[in-house]
Amino acid sequence: MTDAGKNPERSEYDVVVIGAGPVGENVADRARAAGLSAAVVESELVGGECSYWACMPSKALLRPVVARADARRVPGLGAAVRGPLDVEAVLAHRDAEASHWKDDGQVAWLESVGADVYRGTGRLTGPRAVTVTAPDGTERRLTARHAVAVCTGSRAVVPALPGIEEARPWTSREATSAKEAPGRLVIVGGGVVGVEMATVWQALGSEVTLLIRGDGLLPKMEPFAGELIADALTEAGARIRTGVSVTAVHRPAPDGPVTVDLDDGDRIEADEILFATGRAPRTEDLGLETIGLEPGTWLSVDDSCRVEGTDWLYAVGDVNHRALLTHQGKYQARIAGAAIAARAGNGPLETASWGAHAATADHTAVPQVVFTDPEAASVGLTLAEAERAGHRVRAVDHDLASVAGSGLYADGYRGRARMIVDLDREILLGVTFVGPGIGELLHSATIAVAGEVPIARLWHAVPAYPTISEVWLRLLETFRG
Repeated sequence: MTDAGKNPERSEYDVVVIGAGPVGENVADRARAAGLSAAVVESELVGGECSYWACMPSKALLRPVVARADARRVPGLGAAVRGPLDVEAVLAHRDAEASHWKDDGQVAWLESVGADVYRGTGRLTGPRAVTVTAPDGTERRLTARHAVAVCTGSRAVVPALPGIEEARPWTSREATSAKEAPGRLVIVGGGVVGVEMATVWQALGSEVTLLIRGDGLLPKMEPFAGELIADALTEAGARIRTGVSVTAVHRPAPDGPVTVDLDDGDRIEADEILFATGRAPRTEDLGLETIGLEPGTWLSVDDSCRVEGTDWLYAVGDVNHRALLTHQGKYQARIAGAAIAARAGNGPLETASWGAHAATADHTAVPQVVFTDPEAASVGLTLAEAERAGHRVRAVDHDLASVAGSGLYADGYRGRARMIVDLDREILLGVTFVGPGIGELLHSATIAVAGEVPIARLWHAVPAYPTISEVWLRLLETFRG
């Protein structure tokens, strides 16, 4: 590992990557695989948000919750898992999956592929120029022969409400790294972070209240996804209030409770409040003004993730606002790395029919799983999105409880599946599943959507019996009538 203040011998690289999360790591890896030299600059932990405050710790927290819920629905097993979760063991497992917030392993991996790692804050100081300010204040100037890749991700947005600073609210970082369950937790926001953290902390002993400005959970998915998850959270003991907004928060004593004022005149007292109300790009201190771009903005890119109006700057992952998901960011990194190498003369830009240099999935086939109980999974367009885009479509629904595999999976199985069929081309534009254990179904849907597999051909993709995957057969039968 290289500290910026230690005057390393090398200062010029083929590629300089700012941000060493999963996206930046993959850009560097693809560059090195193509024979290019690469420097990676990181101001926090190598491995980024996903490894320490998002994907890994959140799913480590959710897994015991969902596993217990599944076990409780299995005949002969339910009585054995009626007790509470071992909170200490769950949190210890979370800590291990987050590598105890140490990045030695991630640094070793980057170094193993031949990338140089610089600790410090990277800022653009002109075309192809990055200045790294080390923790001790010393500076090092790096120059990129071919490309600079901005992979700084996004941060949680906390609204500017009266009392917000004194209230010290949680964001997703505090919610996934907390050392104990708060007695009472208010969560503001009904998106993915809100519903996943409500699922976790309710199961670990908190009294959870969800406050939602709109009329339902998961507004970017099919409406039935939010409805089924809301039903499950309510049954678990959480309170869900829709159509309300927070107007102020108060925490008079540093270690005391927080009071939340609502726009309907009501007040709620809690021990902690989590704002899960959106993300903003981490570009405010990146030096964008030195190259004619506006600090604090999302960076618009083409399908190779190159920033519009430049021939050397790439913005990959959350920072380009195409699809704020780790797997999509890593996908973009593979695309960007291949494009950088090709433009550097290490390979033709259009090498294969599978489009190695164009992130087409960002437009048509973005998959996502919400790891709640029940799970929700989707890829492609919802019915409303397809109709707004002008497609002539039909939504085909099926009750997952009627599929033979679901009854074997759990007593009282509840779930739903929907596919959106383009009636002119007879291909799928989108698929949504909601139900226990359906996250692993999603890749089959992703292949169908991304591959534009004709409905007539899908008829010959025979699902194994008796599995929940048999829902594919039922959806096709319903479509054919």
